[in-house]
Amino acid sequence: MALTDLHLLSASDAARLMRDGTLGSEELVEACLARIREVDAEVQAWAFLDPDYALSQARAADQLRLSGQAIGPLHGIPVGIKDIFDTADMPTENGSPIHAGRAPSRDATAVVRLRTAGAVIMGKTVTTEFAYFSPGKTRNPHNCEHTPGGSSSGSAAAVAAGMVPLALGSQTNGSTIRPAAYCGVVGFKPSHGLISRHRVCALSRTLDHVGLFGRTVEDVALLAEQLAGYDEADPDTRPRAAIPFATVASEEPPVPPVFALVKTPMWERADGDTTEGFAELAEELGEQVEEVVLLPSATAAWELHQIIMSAEMAVNLEREYNLGRNRISEKLRKQIELGRDVRAIDYQRALARIAPIHESFVELFQQRYDAILTPAAPGPAPKGLDATGDPSFCTLWTLCGMPAISLPLMQARSGLPIGVQLVGPRGGDARLLRTARWLMEKLAAEEEGS
Repeated sequence: MALTDLHLLSASDAARLMRDGTLGSEELVEACLARIREVDAEVQAWAFLDPDYALSQARAADQLRLSGQAIGPLHGIPVGIKDIFDTADMPTENGSPIHAGRAPSRDATAVVRLRTAGAVIMGKTVTTEFAYFSPGKTRNPHNCEHTPGGSSSGSAAAVAAGMVPLALGSQTNGSTIRPAAYCGVVGFKPSHGLISRHRVCALSRTLDHVGLFGRTVEDVALLAEQLAGYDEADPDTRPRAAIPFATVASEEPPVPPVFALVKTPMWERADGDTTEGFAELAEELGEQVEEVVLLPSATAAWELHQIIMSAEMAVNLEREYNLGRNRISEKLRKQIELGRDVRAIDYQRALARIAPIHESFVELFQQRYDAILTPAAPGPAPKGLDATGDPSFCTLWTLCGMPAISLPLMQARSGLPIGVQLVGPRGGDARLLRTARWLMEKLAAEEEGS
C-alpha cells in the first residue's frame, strides 16, 4: 500500500503489519497527520493535536519494537481520545469554556490501558459541551453542511475521514451509536460497566458508558479487548476473566443468527429512507428475522431515562452550574435545573424500574434471538450544525446497559450513511460482535454476487 493510502488501513490490518515489521508506527502516524492536514480544516474533528508529540510517540514505539522487546496488541496504532477522558500529557477541557486550559495530572483508566497496549495517543477529539447536546465545531465528513452527531462528534468524524483508525467516545443516551451512524463508521457501546469510566467526565453513573469507534467490527473488538476489565476506581466494573473479543468476533456462529426486529415507540420518527431500508433488510434476512413487539413496561424507558439522567447530571455538574451557569449553554442549564427539581421518590422509582425492563429482554434472548435489529437513528445526519440529531433510537438500550453496535449498512438517497443498530444481552458483548461481523459479511457477499 502506498504511503498516501496508509491512513485508510483498519487498525487490525495495521497492527498485523506492525507485528510483521512491514509497517512502522512513524510511517502510519505521518500518513494520518498528512490526512489531517488535508481535510481537518473543513471537518474540524480535533480539540487538541500536537503533530510533533504524536510523531515522538511513534518513533519511541518503533524503537521499542526494533529492540526486540514484547509489544502490545495496539503497538504503534494512533487513537483519537474524546476530550472528556483525562490525559496527563494533553489538556482535557470537556468541550466547555469553564474548563479551558484544564491540565489533568493523571490519565483516565481507559487511556492507561491504551498506552499499556502500545497505542499512540494522537490527540483529543471534539466533544459537545460536557458530552451533552450543545454542538462543538465538528462537521460531518460526508457533507460538511450536516451534523456529525454527538456527543462523540470529533471521534466519529476523525475515523470516518481517515484521520485515525480508532477513537474513544462515550454514551449516556446516543452519543456513540448516533454519530457512528451519521458518519458511516462502526460504533460500539459495550455493556454498562465493561470498560472503566474512571477520570472520564461524569454525567450519570447509571447511564454513562465508554464508546468505541473503528472502521470494522474486528477493529472495535480488538479495542474492547484492551480496555475491558475491573477497575477498583469504577464501582460498576467487576472482576472477571479476560474475554478474547477479537477471537470470538472472528468466529463463525454455530448456527445462523436469528434477529428480533424491534421498532420501539420511536418508529414513527424514522424517515422514509430508514423504513424502506429496514424493509429491504428484513426481506434479505427472510426467516432469520422476526418482528417483536416490546412489552408495555419497556415503553416507559424514555421517561425513566430523562428522570435519571437529569437528576444525576444536576449532581455531577453542580459545581459548574453554581460557579459558571452564565457560561454554559441554555440547553445544559435547563437540563441541570430540571434535574434539581426531580423528587427523590421519583428518582428511586425510576432506578427500580430498570431491572424488570432488562429482564424482559434477557428472556427474549434466552428463548430465541441472537440480537435485536433496530435503527441507530431516525435517518441520516440532519442538515445544519446547531443540533446533533435525535438519540431516541438509543435510549432504551442505554437505560438497560445492553451492548449495542452501529453498522454502516445503508445509504440515504442523499448519499449520506444510515446506521443499522444491533443490540445484545447484557454481558453478551463478544457474541454481539460475532453476530455483527457475520451480518456485515453476509450482506457484502450478497451485494458482490448480485
